[in-house]
Amino acid sequence: MSNELRQQAIRLLARREHTRAELARKLAGLGTQEEIDAVLADMAASQLQSDNRTAENYLRSNASRLGTSRLRHTLKTRGVAPEMIDEQLAQADLPDEIERARAAWSRKFSATPSGAKEWARQARFLQSRGFASDVIRRLLKEPTGAAEE
Repeated sequence: MSNELRQQAIRLLARREHTRAELARKLAGLGTQEEIDAVLADMAASQLQSDNRTAENYLRSNASRLGTSRLRHTLKTRGVAPEMIDEQLAQADLPDEIERARAAWSRKFSATPSGAKEWARQARFLQSRGFASDVIRRLLKEPTGAAEE
């Protein structure tokens, strides 16, 4: 049975990087907890699975369009340890949060908000991407960056 578990784990990892917690959840119905733990330990020992690498890849592919709070929350729900998340965010050479918010905003919207309803719509969009409310206020007040400190 553990050979089948190993093959399933390899198939899952071939599609995308998974955290140890994600793999454990996906393999849960296929074997006993001891077998799953043994397969996961084997995957980690042979460098086929790494939470650190998973977090790094996730940040590399999503950091340009998401805010720090969304990045942090998603990694946490995927089972990455909080201290590892902090370490990866510190190591990732991310542009300033306001610059990332401006890039996400400009891809979606072509004009500054004309009224309260439009301002709220654009703010909700940025909020759903995980940008902080102070960043959203600064950006929507002056989206082109002309009035930056």
